[in-house]
Amino acid sequence: MQNHFPLWKNLLILIVFVVGIIYALPNLYGDDPSVQVSSTRAAPIAQEQANRIESALKTAGLEIKSLEIKAGHVLARFNNTDDQLKAADLLRDELGSDYTVALNLAPTTPAWLQTLGAQAMYLGLDLRGGVHFLLEVDMDAALKQAEDRYTDDIRQALRAEKIRYLLVSKDNGAIKVKLKAADDKPAFLALLNKDFHDLDLTEPEDQTEITLKISEKEQREIKKFAVAQNMTTLRNRVNELGVAEPVIQQQGENRIMVQLPGVQDTTRAKEILGTTATLEYRLVDVEHDVQQAVAGHVPVSSRLYYEKNGNPILLDRRVIVTGDQIVDASSGIDQDGRAAVFISLNGVGAAKMGKVTQANIGKPMAVVFIEYKVDTKTVNGQKIRHKEKVEKVISVATIQGAFSKRFQTTGLDSPQEARNLSLLLRAGALAAPVDIVEERTVGPSLGQDNINKGMLSFVVGFALVVLFMAVYYKIFGMIANAALAFNVIIVVAILSMLQATLTLPGIAGIILTVGMSVDANVLIFERIKEELRKGNTVQPSIFIGFDKAFATILDSHFTNLVVAVVLFAFGTGSVKGFAVTLIIGILSSMFTAITCTRMIINWTYGNRRVEKLSI
Repeated sequence: MQNHFPLWKNLLILIVFVVGIIYALPNLYGDDPSVQVSSTRAAPIAQEQANRIESALKTAGLEIKSLEIKAGHVLARFNNTDDQLKAADLLRDELGSDYTVALNLAPTTPAWLQTLGAQAMYLGLDLRGGVHFLLEVDMDAALKQAEDRYTDDIRQALRAEKIRYLLVSKDNGAIKVKLKAADDKPAFLALLNKDFHDLDLTEPEDQTEITLKISEKEQREIKKFAVAQNMTTLRNRVNELGVAEPVIQQQGENRIMVQLPGVQDTTRAKEILGTTATLEYRLVDVEHDVQQAVAGHVPVSSRLYYEKNGNPILLDRRVIVTGDQIVDASSGIDQDGRAAVFISLNGVGAAKMGKVTQANIGKPMAVVFIEYKVDTKTVNGQKIRHKEKVEKVISVATIQGAFSKRFQTTGLDSPQEARNLSLLLRAGALAAPVDIVEERTVGPSLGQDNINKGMLSFVVGFALVVLFMAVYYKIFGMIANAALAFNVIIVVAILSMLQATLTLPGIAGIILTVGMSVDANVLIFERIKEELRKGNTVQPSIFIGFDKAFATILDSHFTNLVVAVVLFAFGTGSVKGFAVTLIIGILSSMFTAITCTRMIINWTYGNRRVEKLSI
């Protein structure tokens, strides 16, 4: 009974085999080029809109493979990518800003497999095609924004505590506070210790002056937050674009990698990802002279801005609400036929807007559009990137009555500008400007070539290994080949169950596990042959071969596993993908090479008298 498994072990291996087959199967069915249409509003698409979409596509002479409403959006499948691209352009023009039209690949997995939750692996950028961006976060701008916030907060805190001051301003990376009298200094220092302990304090000889600077620890936190917040915002913007399986990862301290599989419109993607746009609502200063402000005498409580037509305008320094208090925004046309953005505020923003508008009925309020632009100029043969903060007043209107949570903003140049602004506001503002420092596009045809080459390398490698094992180890080699095929099925099934993204390095990881899997069998078979040469009978030789080789196999696989875990922990992007596949392959090969091979050998030679092995 040495070479006989108990029933439960046999059943366990067979169950793993069946489950592996089921969850690996979806990868054989492929995908249909498709167009996904979803509403930019909360309501899902109804059958009426689906009929409208289908009618528009048929009128244009496009052949639809199928059209279905799925999870609140419409999915139209096509037979080829040409029809897919034509349909996407047609629907964008036909449906307007109320809908998001995105290119997608819809799996053709049968319904019974989908019912079991079986789905194909996602394909990475190098296999599916798409765009790759490397974005750099402007840390200097993040610190300057923090200085602006601290400056405004200190000014408001001084007013709230009734501490007299002459000036609060930024000065060369520091915040300078000029108090009215030295007697006010103890109260101000107490305020700093209470509410502004993240600022380092410097006291010049003048007892009425205090210089504040953001501490090193707080600067690190600000930079860390800027990257984290930008990743969240970029993820939201990508969701608005309707891209399936995007990859958004931090690289280093100040860079973010964004990969958008299936996207070929780089201009649109760059426009949405790299733009830092937000709104501020401020009251118009009607008490001071604008021309004196233009001449350089700007009141302390106000700021000088310019409207789109170039006219100067004075606005109150205090902001009523900002873009980060906007919870929803949609574009449309107002009653006068102008492009507009319809805005909803969160609770805090609604309360502030309601309070300010209630107290200032009949007074003008302005909407400030803020955007960071990056221009590349060639100076002395070198490309230099110049960042510029653009602030312009896009709308000035008299407050006719109190409003709070919902209202509209006009003054935009076109419906397209309104659509882009509403998308950016819905996704949230970037914590700091980003600069696209690297851009790559992978076409769908190149992605298909990569798939073909990857599959060819796998098939050739697998076939050579199978051939060698069959010739050299005969029946035992064929048993090892069966276990090897089982190993590949398990790896693919686990990757599919995890919904991992398969890339070229991932395919390399699968091919590598093929070699590792048979390597374990080679150790076992050679140990069996050694026992047979010593004169042992067949059954003890099989038992000793598996028993004695186990420690060596465990050691070799453990060292490989350590390397794979290190790659996963410290690697990024494709390195992580390779590491994930390698980790799964190592664990799977341990299971198949030892357990599954042993089970098949037990079925073939166990429980009976055998004089000679085909090994």
